Amino acid sequence: MKRREFIALTAAATLAPLASLAEPANYTPGMAKKALAEGKTVFLDFSATWCSTCAAQGRIIDALRAENPDYNKNITFIKVDWDDYGNGELSNELKIPRRSTLVVLKGDKELGRIVAGTSKDQIKGLMDTALAAATS
Repeated sequence: MKRREFIALTAAATLAPLASLAEPANYTPGMAKKALAEGKTVFLDFSATWCSTCAAQGRIIDALRAENPDYNKNITFIKVDWDDYGNGELSNELKIPRRSTLVVLKGDKELGRIVAGTSKDQIKGLMDTALAAATS
């Protein structure tokens, strides 16, 4: 095997798990309520493109989703752009204090929330809470 072929195959094998990782849906008004009405467990990520804390949370969420495909199968991930919807109906209803807030909802209940936290264990705990609710 030639070195270029080896490098190309290694890169492809490394990136393959990420290829099946669907991007979170970008929020539009009514989207979360519709998903909740359908009985889905919803993971909301209130973030801004310029926010370094949001970026750190996003990298952890993406890595965890790549490690465990059950998250992708059972949880509806929605990214809420803080610049567009930070003062919107959903943010006000949920009393979202700032960008870099992660919230898990099922039905009419909030199951968990992280505000500005970037601990992998803390985010995994929130995602596991969502998974448990989705599969129960």
